Amino acid sequence: MQNSLTRKPIEIKISTVVAVAILLHDSAFPVLEAALKEMTAGSPDFFDDEFAVIDVEAITEQTLDWNALIPLFKSHGLNPVAVRHAREEDHATIRSHGLSIDVVSKPRAEPELKVETTPVEQQPAPAPVEVVSAPAPVAVEPQVIIRNMPAMVIDTPVRAGQRIYARGADLIITASVNNGAEVIADGSIHIYAPLRGRALAGATGNTQARIFALTMEPELVSIAGIYRTFEDGFPPLQPHHAVQVKLNGDSIEVSSVKSAG
Repeated sequence: MQNSLTRKPIEIKISTVVAVAILLHDSAFPVLEAALKEMTAGSPDFFDDEFAVIDVEAITEQTLDWNALIPLFKSHGLNPVAVRHAREEDHATIRSHGLSIDVVSKPRAEPELKVETTPVEQQPAPAPVEVVSAPAPVAVEPQVIIRNMPAMVIDTPVRAGQRIYARGADLIITASVNNGAEVIADGSIHIYAPLRGRALAGATGNTQARIFALTMEPELVSIAGIYRTFEDGFPPLQPHHAVQVKLNGDSIEVSSVKSAG
């Protein structure tokens, strides 16, 4: 048995935490409050206490009422932990609410190169060189590089309140994802059963990621941070076919997966 006196009181380890990004395009509190109410349709557990990073890059010249804004997000189930692109004069107020300042690294400018030229002594023209025709180039097929992404496989149902994250991998689930459950993957998500909870693919920004399910009845789907909910019902699709979710530009596209032949 390990001696409790040799055990460290505190251990610090690297941990991956998935956080949603709140991109603000307006600073007026009534406008933001109305937008949140419309987005959540009055559901108190729509966001289920998600960690959130507030991005204010689009409104850096506008003044935000942080004392009202942060409680507003918390009242809708969003738990802000940091602010990105904040003005320096707002840092103290933001930190007073227990939030961090998320510093976005900028590309470093390359040093300017100075080129000095010196006069070159003219040399006599070289003797003519006989040109021999080279053989015609041989056509070479381009090499196709396929990058394999590992997969996490889940064989049991994902129940309400559970969250599964496939970091750096695809996620394959052979059982149902129930209402109130959340499945996340840096790659694509494959569900060989009904999807009734939330599915977030391409969590680190992979816009080519997709979501597949035999039966699609989700609360929310997301690809690379772009999400879609279905308060008005799921779009009608061809029956008895699996369904896929992918990005089409900046919008979510839902379609049937039709078998070949």
